[in-house]
Amino acid sequence: MVLDKLDRGHREALDPQIPFYEGRTGDRALLAKIAREHEIDSCIHFAALAYVGESVEKPAEYCENNLEEGIAMMSALEKAGVRRLVLSSTAAVYGEPKKVPIVEDREKWPKNPYGWSNLFLERLLESFDTAYGSKFMALRYFNAAGATETQGEDHEPETHLIPNVLAAAAGEKPHVSVFGNNYPTPNGTPVRDYIHVADLADAHILALEHLRRGGASACLNLGTGQGNSVLELIETARQVTGRPIPVRMEAPRPGDPASLVADSSRAKSVLKWGPKMSSLKTIIETAWNWRMRYSRGYFPHAE
Repeated sequence: MVLDKLDRGHREALDPQIPFYEGRTGDRALLAKIAREHEIDSCIHFAALAYVGESVEKPAEYCENNLEEGIAMMSALEKAGVRRLVLSSTAAVYGEPKKVPIVEDREKWPKNPYGWSNLFLERLLESFDTAYGSKFMALRYFNAAGATETQGEDHEPETHLIPNVLAAAAGEKPHVSVFGNNYPTPNGTPVRDYIHVADLADAHILALEHLRRGGASACLNLGTGQGNSVLELIETARQVTGRPIPVRMEAPRPGDPASLVADSSRAKSVLKWGPKMSSLKTIIETAWNWRMRYSRGYFPHAE
């Protein structure tokens, strides 16, 4: 079953046959009710607000939604006897890494409230493991992107790079903004490790299976180990779409590290996981195909 307050999600994105509750993930009474009605033994938590720039502008909102709601959820689940949790975490916990690719035990000092809220939740999960035996897998996404045939990105406002690049390709935006071109990277623009959402979904299934087999708790990176700059991504999008994509350089956004690239060897070892759909070309092709099919987003659906 799924619990979501739908302030940034879409009911239409969910299979109508899946039991759905609209509400806060930190609503203890609702969580207790759901646990009773569905005999839940595990939880996968995707409910964080996840915009780096917004978290710098609205730190209280991010602490309330990500941290306070997360603490309430974990407490309610523990009281209901649900002691397996897979957390959608983030590479933002590392801050500005001194060395890439990044391994899990590297120093963690986030540059933004989004990263801090996830790091605190990871630490709390470790404490729950020690105190209650609640097992967890914290999966540190690098840059989630791409689409499946029926699920894609439809946010308002949209701050993610690939949807904005494709909106410019589709003529819905006059240009794509590039935030900073003086970073210490080969072409001056930020470098990120893009990972397809289908590969992320596979990792969550494997993580849950690992916990159900009695596996130990862990924090794992999910990425490809290959970084691409913003300008490289835009050029790949031009090739995929066959359309010009105008660029406008903007000032760097506060809280954005120069380079985030994963060392995911631990995930491959623990989960027997590896990305299968995460070439930059495949990521952009799937996102573009979804956009062409759902040109007006989930609702209303343009036939």
